[in-house]
Formats: sequence, structure tokens, C-alpha cells
Amino acid sequence: MSTSPRPGSLDPAIADRLKRSADGLVPAIAQQYDTGEVLMLGWMDDEALHRTLTTGRCTYWSRSRQEYWVKGDTSGHFQHVKSVALDCDADTVLVKVDQVGAACHTGARTCFDDDVLLRAAD
Repeated sequence: MSTSPRPGSLDPAIADRLKRSADGLVPAIAQQYDTGEVLMLGWMDDEALHRTLTTGRCTYWSRSRQEYWVKGDTSGHFQHVKSVALDCDADTVLVKVDQVGAACHTGARTCFDDDVLLRAAD
């Protein structure tokens, strides 16, 4: 029996490690690769992660639209993948990207600029 993934499927060695939510998703944090700036959080299932790993462009699962979306296909604000890592519990994906344009659907560079709850003291 072959251990290589079927075309269009996530490598079983990765899939077996993932800890998914009840709806089969894992949170995926997008971070600017060279500055460390946290850009956004999206959701991935196995297929979205597979597409991200094999195409070099972030693919997410839209919970509201119930469909896959590739960051930048409609907005022109692309995320070019530089690296992908799982956290120690294998329940969160960190995707380091080169962000072109805004990461947030509001048009902001990051989704974490507008509602800061606590700032570091100077």
C-alpha cells in the first residue's frame, strides 16, 4: 500500500496529526514573513491546507460562503506562501506569507489594527 497522497489530497502524515474543530477546520494565522506582523486569521480544512502547500498561495475555507477561496483572486491582495508550520498541539497552522496589498477584507493591511484592547506601556 502506498503512503503517498492521492492527487488533491493532504499528505496522510500531516492529516493524521491535525486536530480539527467539530466542523473539520483548523485556524490558520497569516503572518508577514519578514516583519512578523500578524495579518489575519482564516480557516482551513484538509483540502485548503493541501492547496496552500502545493500552490504557494493561501487557500481558505469560507465558513459564511461554504466554499474555498484563494486570497487575492477577487481582491488582488495576494498571499504568497513562504513557509507553513503546525503549532505544538497540531491544532493551528501558521502560514508565513509575502502579503501584497491589504490582508483584511476591510481594506486594512492587517485585521488587528482597529480594535486594540491593550497597548504596551512606553
